[in-house]
Amino acid sequence: MEDRRISAKSIAEQLVISRERVESIIHEDFDMRKISAKWVPKCLKADQKRKRSQPSEQFWNFFRCDPNDFLSRLVTMDETWLYHYDPETKQQSVEWQHSGSLHTKKFRVQKSAGNFLAPIFWDQEGIFLNDYLPKDKLSTRNITYFCWCN
Repeated sequence: MEDRRISAKSIAEQLVISRERVESIIHEDFDMRKISAKWVPKCLKADQKRKRSQPSEQFWNFFRCDPNDFLSRLVTMDETWLYHYDPETKQQSVEWQHSGSLHTKKFRVQKSAGNFLAPIFWDQEGIFLNDYLPKDKLSTRNITYFCWCN
């Protein structure tokens, strides 16, 4: 239990028994299995989560005002930062856990070698603008999640 990333092969070599026997003990006797950490983009604080829910509430209010004409008046966007880095692979993050255990989460902690912003805007007709903005070209970031057009 001290090294949850140890492989069945390593255990078999240390105990001088077959790998099949080790896997039988782990799976059947200990009721454990190997699970990869769940990859999540970042760990949000309570106030950050609250700020993300506000646009959804506004969105719902606009829909309730005029559900028939909702999509024709909606322009929305999304953004993502694209990074250059080499994260730990899914295989490298595998560790033994009991079958009832919760999946561990892994947050990106290393800085990237470079990045750029990729915003995309669309309406009911489809995408009408996407761009790639290097970090050094961004003077200010004023991102709106959606726009209600009158």
